[in-house]
Amino acid sequence: MRYDLIIFDNDGVLVDSEPISNRILAGYLTELGHPTTYEESLRDFMGGSVQRVRDMVREKSGRALPTDFEAGFHTRVFAEFRRRLQAVPGVEAVLEKLAADGVPYCVGSSGSHERIRVALTKTGLFERFGAERVFSSQDVARGKPAPDLFLHAAKEMGVAPGRCAVVEDSPLGVRAAVAAGMDVYGFTAMTPAAKLREAGATALFSDMAELPQLVR
Repeated sequence: MRYDLIIFDNDGVLVDSEPISNRILAGYLTELGHPTTYEESLRDFMGGSVQRVRDMVREKSGRALPTDFEAGFHTRVFAEFRRRLQAVPGVEAVLEKLAADGVPYCVGSSGSHERIRVALTKTGLFERFGAERVFSSQDVARGKPAPDLFLHAAKEMGVAPGRCAVVEDSPLGVRAAVAAGMDVYGFTAMTPAAKLREAGATALFSDMAELPQLVR
């Protein structure tokens, strides 16, 4: 293997959560007086942290979101996750293959630790990682597209950045991985290939079954 560590984004890569969370986010922002469509939510917020949502809304409107915005958003999202969230097709086989080959892997997600745990538990993936291999934007000062999260994950896992590969589905995440000095494989299920390529993806793929061969 070319890599000593594979870092997976969570939303949209391990779990098929982006349609759920972005529809809820668009609706909630609209309720709060910041009209947002589903497409705009994907464009502006996919791959970013809740703090990014706060910052962009303030920058655009000049008004801050309520102090309880995170709590309200997560209550809605977690309820939907527990009802109908599913793993990305084929990702379990990818994790099994990496484990069989002895290649370490972990999660590097913009979501909170609670969000990651809820999502991975609902889809049966949490036991494949465990808390010690889950890293969140809560763990660092700056979220994606800054490299901090991926560098933190690599350090905690004891692997040099240049020996890491990142699996991402958003331009923000791709840019973060590139800034960290890591190769990044862009998953095009939710994002046009051209946007991931423009952000600096090393290679692109549309089916999880392709990933093991790409990172060999």
